[in-house]
Amino acid sequence: DPRAMTLLGELYAQGLGVGRDDGKAAQWYKQAAAAGDRDAMFALAMFNFEGRAGPRNVDEAARLLASAAKLGHAAASYDLALLYLQGQQFPQDFNRAAELFRAAADAGNPEAQYALATMVKEGRGVPKDQRQAMLLMGKASIAGNVDAMVEFAIAQFNGTGIDKDESAAARLFVIAARRGSAIAQNRLARIL
Repeated sequence: DPRAMTLLGELYAQGLGVGRDDGKAAQWYKQAAAAGDRDAMFALAMFNFEGRAGPRNVDEAARLLASAAKLGHAAASYDLALLYLQGQQFPQDFNRAAELFRAAADAGNPEAQYALATMVKEGRGVPKDQRQAMLLMGKASIAGNVDAMVEFAIAQFNGTGIDKDESAAARLFVIAARRGSAIAQNRLARIL
């Protein structure tokens, strides 16, 4: 059972109920990945990025991320999109990054929602659309992404891409400020 193999890999990777053993974790992840488990592919990709079970191998990590993303793994799609933005493992491709962020955002990944919102706001790899950017930013904000909260609150305070609502923006600034955002603290101080 590939899911059971992945779970065993996770137990060894985190040392839950057994001694932490990255080598054994990698063995279980490899077996599960070979059987098509996307979570194992993602975990093994992270091991390769970090060099946890041998030397770092970013090429293998990128290959595993691509495989997991094809199977609908949201975090793999997000991380793969970052690689396309950086342009180190693959040629820089904003369109491909936006596609991958969209897949992860549609699956509910708040970091991907925020990243895609930023791309839509700036028109990088996708058509520029302030309203669509704020819809995505709002979703990421609701999911707890502090950077999205701040940007959404700023847009809401100014009425940029969303209806102006200074009191709602102030409430959101309070939440982000309490979560440690210096920008939100500054904006809230100005409002007060």
